[in-house]
Amino acid sequence: MATPIYIIEEKKLRRNLRLIADVAAKADIEIILAFKAFALWKTFPIFREYINATTASSLSEARLAFEEFGAPAHTFSPAYTDDEIDEIVRCSSHLSFNSLTQYERYHERAASVSLGLRVNPEYSEVDTLLYNPCAPGTRFGVTADKLPEQLPSDIEGFHCHCHCESGADVFQRTLVHIEEKFAKWFPQLKWINFGGGHLMTRKDYDIDLLISMMQDFHMRYPWLKVILEPGSAFAWQTGPLVSHVVDIVEDKGIRTAILDVSFTCHMPDCLEMPYYPEVRGAEHIDITDSNHKVQSLYRFGGNSCLSGDYMSSWLFDHELQIGEEVIFEDMIHYTTVKTNTFNGISHPSIGMLHENGELEILRRFTYEDYRNRMD
Repeated sequence: MATPIYIIEEKKLRRNLRLIADVAAKADIEIILAFKAFALWKTFPIFREYINATTASSLSEARLAFEEFGAPAHTFSPAYTDDEIDEIVRCSSHLSFNSLTQYERYHERAASVSLGLRVNPEYSEVDTLLYNPCAPGTRFGVTADKLPEQLPSDIEGFHCHCHCESGADVFQRTLVHIEEKFAKWFPQLKWINFGGGHLMTRKDYDIDLLISMMQDFHMRYPWLKVILEPGSAFAWQTGPLVSHVVDIVEDKGIRTAILDVSFTCHMPDCLEMPYYPEVRGAEHIDITDSNHKVQSLYRFGGNSCLSGDYMSSWLFDHELQIGEEVIFEDMIHYTTVKTNTFNGISHPSIGMLHENGELEILRRFTYEDYRNRMD
């Protein structure tokens, strides 16, 4: 393969979709795709075999739902604007407001869709503050003390997001806080959206616990429709980013394999979270004075001019060669939606490996893609 490329594997994608559809049926809930983690619209025909709706957080995502997925979006945004609200409503079936002031400003213009409020239970087990939507000072949601006893008559749902790649046990503990804070308003509602971060396709996720929790929730509140909107769960472990070694440099005994991809451009969560991606055929280890001179130990450097565009370090069972493939596992969710054209770096292609073994190139990127971003 001559170019770096993200490869989504149809077999693995369908495996996740079947599991999610099965959970939705057994738990009697709706599970929808969050575009914030995955928005490869050329795969939507496959998704439509298993799910019926998606969630959007912007006008562009709402249009993608309406025009490409073929169904109006469940939309939430921290702040709608005068020049976009009408078009967002046109493309939405559900619309949640982040604050009571946003509700007051726009609810009449959104009267044609089911309206909700985002609420904040003031509890989350997400340790990384960058991804914690309930951290002190958060800009997300209305706390219970700010809600009126009687909700506005056109508010039909609550939207509550507290998780990030979390397990069912975390949801179980979080649900206690949600009910303690907000259950007294449930009789006034028709639906509740428990947001994303439910990583039900991860191997150690307790699916039976999630199903039993939702069945019990239905027994307590049988009139409430329950919605989950994970993103990562759909594309979890569905394909790699294939890169290549273009040079090997050394300084102060540290060997860096420079790749034809960039962490800051193509794998930004690795630096933001941060986390160390799994590399096929290599073991991630910390560099110490005693091992940094091992010949098959490499730091990976991206091909941008950002000084911090690198990560350490991976141990191979051989010395890397220029032109050799370096394969980063599980690089479909979030990466493909968060990539950027910083430095004009060549963008990896996007391909789909079909179940019959055929690799279809869904998109190749060119200079024109970079140039058009600057128009």
